[in-house]
Amino acid sequence: MNGIPLEMKIYTRRGDRGQSSILNGEAVYKDDPRLKTYGALDELQSHLGMARSLISHESVPDIIRSVQSDIFTASSELASTPNALQRLERRIGPEDVTRLERWIDEFTETYGLPTHFVAPGESLESAVLHVARSVCRRGERLIVTLNRQTGHYDQLITYFNRLGDLIFVLAWAVDVMKVIERVVEELTRNAVR
Repeated sequence: MNGIPLEMKIYTRRGDRGQSSILNGEAVYKDDPRLKTYGALDELQSHLGMARSLISHESVPDIIRSVQSDIFTASSELASTPNALQRLERRIGPEDVTRLERWIDEFTETYGLPTHFVAPGESLESAVLHVARSVCRRGERLIVTLNRQTGHYDQLITYFNRLGDLIFVLAWAVDVMKVIERVVEELTRNAVR
């Protein structure tokens, strides 16, 4: 596990004056739209991390880990100046959206989609995913605001729109998997009697 180098301190005291730095070192106030946006993505990371730690079904933890990596990439884009965007090693692209769509299609083919509104809370795992989904949608709205100001984030809007869909589908699939587990356990228990 990588950490902060020993010669570097976690605190800068700049935050004590209500400021923080973006990637290029520029000082901005903590209510800057960029900070609000990648703050929402940081919150999304935390909720997805909790979901990943709770869920052991199929490929869901691996999918979440991949998405978390993408969110770090997106946060780097948001923390960069327009000139610095071109120098980033990686940016979110159409192939990332295609990967999300592939997962959505795979899970909906296997587990279907609800035919009614879904109230979160059928299971802890899906409830955590629904919280992540709602934070994702907030992040998406904040990216839309930034994009309207700069025009630099069209691909991120598409990505987070699709990510919200994927998280919804994963929450549904997790609940369906739990129902299947309960039925199998009940059948097994009855067969043993």
